[in-house]
Amino acid sequence: MQTNDKSGVTEYLASSKRYETMTYNRTGKSGVLLPAISLGLWHNFGFIDNIQNGRDILRCAFDHGMTHFDLANNYGPPYGSAEENFGTILKKDFRSYRDELFIASKAGYDMWPGPYGDFGSRKYLMASIDQSLKRMGLDYVDIFYHHRPDPNTPLEETMGALADIVRQGKALYVGISNYEHEDTGKAAEILKRLNVPFILHQARYSMFDRWVEGGLLNTLEQNGVGCIAFSPLAQGLLTDKYLNGIPKDSRAAKDLTYLNVEDVNSHIEKVQLLAKVAKERGQKLSQMAIAWILRQPQVASVLIGASSSNQLKENLKALNNLKFTSDELELINKIIS
Repeated sequence: MQTNDKSGVTEYLASSKRYETMTYNRTGKSGVLLPAISLGLWHNFGFIDNIQNGRDILRCAFDHGMTHFDLANNYGPPYGSAEENFGTILKKDFRSYRDELFIASKAGYDMWPGPYGDFGSRKYLMASIDQSLKRMGLDYVDIFYHHRPDPNTPLEETMGALADIVRQGKALYVGISNYEHEDTGKAAEILKRLNVPFILHQARYSMFDRWVEGGLLNTLEQNGVGCIAFSPLAQGLLTDKYLNGIPKDSRAAKDLTYLNVEDVNSHIEKVQLLAKVAKERGQKLSQMAIAWILRQPQVASVLIGASSSNQLKENLKALNNLKFTSDELELINKIIS
């Protein structure tokens, strides 16, 4: 929703109905409730993108009750630009709504040259949180993640840095991402000893990528930690986009590392069968794929990206049908196995 002030400048006024249709789930055993669908700013918010389009997407998201915006230090491109653009939009549109938002950032992947701009050292994490806060114009983030495991840095050092970031008031909660279940359990033990609120594990999870079911979800439940799933649509594979071939402007056609022609061709029969199941449920394939992940009690939220407000609204329709019959689940499992 938008209005014009006396100077004629467009001013954002959030919808008064923004909390009426969103589903909110508790995150592990914490006091935090997250929207069932959250917005990730991995793509479409960098300097190479149209900032007005990004602004429209963020406004649309919040108007529909999506209170959680997920960023990382190296989102862009170039690195840092998604946070900087988000900070610009936040200042213009969302400053008065800050206490209604749950904002995340992360560090753990390549960010700047040299030995201190990658992985999980204390030096990298402490510098990164300061840089992220400056780019976004924030005093704190609601949650700060270590983005990926570091095989060469002691887990105690990485978790200790996260703990100090909370103690310094730069984050309210901490999380980890892409950790296997054994290291997740160890991280939980360390953070519990340090009395730091560890509430989320961000993991890749989709119908075609079910690794979290091999032990991670159980570990999270045992430790009172929630899961937030990214890449729920398998980089666009679990959508209607590839049902009749590979469009020239699609990710697969561009042969990007996370989705290529071979991936599409090897999964197309399953995609077509799943689309039929979705149609019988009164959903698009993408909507069913999101709902299928949310059936897991450990999953607090599903992260989606969006290139437009219309795409965002289409994915939000997943919330219209979150229930599956036992026959549907059995058929889906048979197809994807």
